[in-house]
Amino acid sequence: MLSALYRFATDFGAPFIRLYLFKRRLAGREDKARFAERLGRAAIPRPRGRLIWCHAASVGEAASILALIEKLRALYPQTHILITSGTVTSARMLGERLPAGAFHQYVPVDRAPYVERFLDHWKPDFVLLIESELWPNMLRALRRRAIPAALIQARMSDGSFQRWYRVKNWAKEMMGAFVLCLAQTEDDRARFVALGARPARCFGNLKYAAKPLPAETEELARLKAAIGDRPLWLLASSHRGEEEMVLPTHQKLREKYRDLLLIAVPRHAGRGEEIARMLKERGVVFARRSKKEILTPRTEVYLADTMGELGLFYRLCDLAVLGGSFKPVGGHNPIEPAQLDCAIIFGPYMHNFSTVAQEFTRQHAAIQLQGANELGFALQRLLAAKGERLKYAAAARMLADQKRHVLEKIVEALRPWLDPKSEEISGPDQSRIPSYAGGAR
Repeated sequence: MLSALYRFATDFGAPFIRLYLFKRRLAGREDKARFAERLGRAAIPRPRGRLIWCHAASVGEAASILALIEKLRALYPQTHILITSGTVTSARMLGERLPAGAFHQYVPVDRAPYVERFLDHWKPDFVLLIESELWPNMLRALRRRAIPAALIQARMSDGSFQRWYRVKNWAKEMMGAFVLCLAQTEDDRARFVALGARPARCFGNLKYAAKPLPAETEELARLKAAIGDRPLWLLASSHRGEEEMVLPTHQKLREKYRDLLLIAVPRHAGRGEEIARMLKERGVVFARRSKKEILTPRTEVYLADTMGELGLFYRLCDLAVLGGSFKPVGGHNPIEPAQLDCAIIFGPYMHNFSTVAQEFTRQHAAIQLQGANELGFALQRLLAAKGERLKYAAAARMLADQKRHVLEKIVEALRPWLDPKSEEISGPDQSRIPSYAGGAR
């Protein structure tokens, strides 16, 4: 019943869906050059042979499965991998980092005609959906076409579970599209089982298997030379209001460490202008990376309002404070700075990474604060003692290294659907895939 109502609403709500997408285009949140992909119109031909389709909603999910995609390409070199996402930033990131044989398209909006058009063109042999991508029309179409699908990195908050449980018959119908559910945590596994997922297993978080974030070595050397031996700390992936929240702490610390430098990397580079305005109003000496402004000995805050450079700054700083954790955003991935030898601090709001955050704090591999009012003490403690910073960084690196095995377990669980059923599968299509297939043009 609910499934039919949803389909009716998305069918007859087409004008409203188009208006919503039009507004997103105006706001720069849709790729104008490739907008037709969101309506299920493929931009490139389907390669001949076997094809696995992976869908990750945005940057975080997409980055978490790059290691899996590389592993699949190594194990099954004759199998092509289509990866879809819904954001411009994820398309750009994937365009830079996808291996040969894997290519990107935007996911169609979950309206039946768009979904059918997409599946008619791509005809995937196996589908991997990442984390919590439960789109009713897509799942219904996969089930009707008997295309096997697995939900990996599956996660579901307690709030989401309560909402789905109220419509558990509909949830069970959608779970019937999955031949396997691989959850991030045992709590997630239990929630998916309660909603009808069979079988459901837990091997841990695939983010532990991700490669370290990339960085340009020449730029790293240039910044190190510009900073010299100044003490510094990093505010990584900050959200609106967090820069304002931590700035008084930084200014207070500068009374003791007069050449202390804060490198602020906002989660959304487009916020650079508003952050720069705030810093200017407060009389802070700052330099903006997006404007190619020079970092000098007088610079108090270096505003790194660019995209895709977080790996550079994790390598530059050995003390990282995770944004999104001092506002109820849900935090960001502590595994990334752990892989690059950072001592890590985060705030109370880490619900998007709750299990990972607990693992880090249990192993004394990160410091969790109850609020921004505790940040000054924690920073001073770690700035004052290099040995303490190294101790936390080493514990974080050890934890990240210990859990890398999750990738092998996930691949092994997927093998029954990954292994080709016949040796007569065609080889890779030798025709050219357009250069933009891997990401934004």
